[in-house]
Amino acid sequence: MLILFSFFIVTILSILFYKGYKNTKLVLFNNVFINSKVNTQVDGNPFRVLHISDMHLENISISPSHLYSILEDQSIDLIALTGDFLDRKRTIPKLLPYLKVLNELNPKHGTFAVFGNHDYVLRHPDFIKLKQVLDQNGCKTLINENDVLWNNGRKINIIGIDDFSTNRSNVDKSYEGLTDGYNLVLTHDPNIVLSMEDVPYDYLLSGHFHGGQIHWPKPYHLIKMGKLVRLNMIKGLHSHQGKSFYISEGLGQTGVNIRFGSRPEISLHHLTLI
Repeated sequence: MLILFSFFIVTILSILFYKGYKNTKLVLFNNVFINSKVNTQVDGNPFRVLHISDMHLENISISPSHLYSILEDQSIDLIALTGDFLDRKRTIPKLLPYLKVLNELNPKHGTFAVFGNHDYVLRHPDFIKLKQVLDQNGCKTLINENDVLWNNGRKINIIGIDDFSTNRSNVDKSYEGLTDGYNLVLTHDPNIVLSMEDVPYDYLLSGHFHGGQIHWPKPYHLIKMGKLVRLNMIKGLHSHQGKSFYISEGLGQTGVNIRFGSRPEISLHHLTLI
């Protein structure tokens, strides 16, 4: 009887694990339409930002070719990568074919990247190597820095705030030298929005929570990951004090390579620069 029961438990767990692993291959492609005043689709030519977060290349089920097949027909103005690429030195070469795909998408204004808590697990020389690989393959990395670009006569400030969860964020430094313009913030941990009540931004892109990754029945394991979790803000589009921000479910997984109640995500944000 005990052997039969054990067999039954193992079978159920195997089925669940298989289903969870299969979910890691089912990519969500979300179009998000943003107006700085009203979150709705509007007429005109929006500024299109492709957002990818939390690749976690040690546990990713989306191949570079699969990624390209999803995105090859998209018109993209800018690519935003919001951290947690990997956390092991030996995984760094695995990043190269993904960066090649992003370059082949030919974003009008290039690719910008910030780092997450897992990236900082690397020892300093290895972290520098990761940064160099990004910088040398089409990405501009921002560590509490900003860059300014112009699109159809409109100034856009790309503001990269370093990881909040590991106390590396410096908002003042990130905004240094900026005046007017549309403020697009890239950061890893969305909890920082609760510390930016008096900081001007039009839109913020982040990741970190993986949509819970195992979001069944509820993502109780996220409770220590900040106040936003307690406010039930762990994925998708949200607003705090009238300012919109987006939390990606991430493209890869961490820990066990399974997902329940969440899916790997790529999002294309259509921003109306008014």
